[in-house]
Amino acid sequence: MLDYAARLTRRPASVGEADVDRLKDHGFDDTAILDICQVVAYYNYVNRLADGLGVELEDEWTDDDLTLTRSEFDARHSGA
Repeated sequence: MLDYAARLTRRPASVGEADVDRLKDHGFDDTAILDICQVVAYYNYVNRLADGLGVELEDEWTDDDLTLTRSEFDARHSGA
């Protein structure tokens, strides 16, 4: 999934049916693949829009605010 997301982000014209087939081989169904594609495309759009307009984060945001540790990530996704 992450290889697909990176490829769609970096070289979108290179993504094709074989990439979708690889996702299916890893157990993703059509709905999940659509969801992955939409999330990747949305974040790419929003980031390019912000970059294109020169939008910057507010001064009070730090790198720590934008980064999760593995344990924080696991806690959020385990329902804890």
